[in-house]
Amino acid sequence: MVNFTINGKSLKAPEGTTILEVAEKNNIPIPHLCYLKEINEIAACRMCLVEIEGTDRYQPACNTVVTEGMAIHTNSPGVREARKTNLRLILSQHNSNCTICIRSDNCVLQKMCYDLNIHYQPYEVKPERSKVDLSVPVIREASKCIKCMRCIQICDKVQGMHIWDLAGTGSRTTVDVSYSRRLRDTDCTFCGQCVTHCPTGALTIRDDTMRVLHALADPDITTVVQIAPAVRVAWAESFGLSKKYATAGRLVAALKSMGFDYVFDTNFTADLTIMEEGSEFIERFTHKGKHRWPMFTSCCPGWVSFMKSQFPSYADCLSTAKSPQQMFGALAKSYFAEQIGVDPHKLFVISIMPCSAKKEEINLPDMNSACGDPDVDVVLTTREMCRLFRSDFIVPEELEEMPFDSPLGSSTGAAVIFGATGGVMDAALRSAYYLITGENPGPDAFTAVRGNKPWKEARFNIPGAGLIKVAVVSGLANTRRLMEAVDAGTVDYDFVEVMACPGGCAGGGGQPIHEGKECAADRGNMLWNLDKHSEIRYSHENPDVAALYRTYLKKPLGERSHALLHVHGYLPHDNK
Repeated sequence: MVNFTINGKSLKAPEGTTILEVAEKNNIPIPHLCYLKEINEIAACRMCLVEIEGTDRYQPACNTVVTEGMAIHTNSPGVREARKTNLRLILSQHNSNCTICIRSDNCVLQKMCYDLNIHYQPYEVKPERSKVDLSVPVIREASKCIKCMRCIQICDKVQGMHIWDLAGTGSRTTVDVSYSRRLRDTDCTFCGQCVTHCPTGALTIRDDTMRVLHALADPDITTVVQIAPAVRVAWAESFGLSKKYATAGRLVAALKSMGFDYVFDTNFTADLTIMEEGSEFIERFTHKGKHRWPMFTSCCPGWVSFMKSQFPSYADCLSTAKSPQQMFGALAKSYFAEQIGVDPHKLFVISIMPCSAKKEEINLPDMNSACGDPDVDVVLTTREMCRLFRSDFIVPEELEEMPFDSPLGSSTGAAVIFGATGGVMDAALRSAYYLITGENPGPDAFTAVRGNKPWKEARFNIPGAGLIKVAVVSGLANTRRLMEAVDAGTVDYDFVEVMACPGGCAGGGGQPIHEGKECAADRGNMLWNLDKHSEIRYSHENPDVAALYRTYLKKPLGERSHALLHVHGYLPHDNK
């Protein structure tokens, strides 16, 4: 331990602790823009400068460690003036048209200007110019970039994709796509983690709200919206709602008040995914010699994109089951359109997702199996949905709760945990056990796949099947390590769940942004709690799913199921 003072207050901390870490632990505010603990500690922004007695230069608090006898001043007159000068220099290259910026009122740079009382600019303002490519889900506006390099570090260290890099030299230094490429021409998975860690509006997710508003205004269009599991535990953050008001029923009511004709729960097709994917795993496992192992889940489009670009030789190990989003779209424009007597070409399907990669998924091949049109027309992120509510002056806490529409709105606890890392695996094992043995396991029999550890392994004995070796991983850098281990033969699995975003969909690139907070674990725990208190906790016990098979799909992996709910190529054994 070393002894020192901050603003005259005597403190102590372990050797190697930075000034910023000590200050945060002791509620001493020090402003910073670029800092992300253990990810971006490069002192690029120079906003965390402090004065240390006995030195002739101000030092950045984020990467200066405390030493014995150090006397630190965090807000001396000289420090305040240096910070203001540095901030004005940053603003001299920044497009400060805050009123039409998506991040207005949730921008670290904007808040810092308020906090430091910046109300005039003595320097000439020359924002960088760049073209905006609206063909991809992730949008970069160079004029708003402050060169903090968070996006580079997140993409390199957390996701391991190396999409962003520094470009230019001197005063022309900027951040851009690496190797002077277009984003479309890279291996970007569009996970959106760079967006959620950008302190300004330089990186955003493409806004598709106008397409939805046009559909809502068209009297000839029937609008159908689905809500993903992870959305229900995050949407209310944007409105500061307490748990009492942050309910799925109130979310349904808000969407209905906007004019959506039908509001469904993606959890329904999460249960359906388990029936198809679980049956597929059993089919493969019982004909093990015919297939390459392990089998990988296919719910996450960011992960699927990653595999196909980074480890393409394992593509045939992916489950052929579509994601719950795409299964819903296919059913909406086939089964549901028939039920309500609407031309599927006049049905407009909108997804509310915690994910930015879902915007790309709807354009992939095989995602138009119902009627030839895209099965899902538009994807909105959680943030886009909340912006729509605000623009329509909806006050969620004043709404009466409403149920999801039927028959595609019922779900189980097994479905809701799809939004948490380990949830797909847990849900699949519950139903796989039943499909093999004819008996339910305990709903909490597979807790070894839960938790926030980024790479989890477990083994389970299922009577009639034997030992099943599984793994769960989230975050693409962790996924790369797992895939390299699989490729090297140092690990051996039968079934692997992968989520591109750390912590799973709960921490997706389309979720509400909170500076300095990683919310995936807390949101995931809320999903596990919803499962714990659900009346039905097994996908195979969803009565509406059972009715759908009985009246329309006939059976898992059957001909119609495969046509609508799977990508083409692999047709399971003996199910033609």
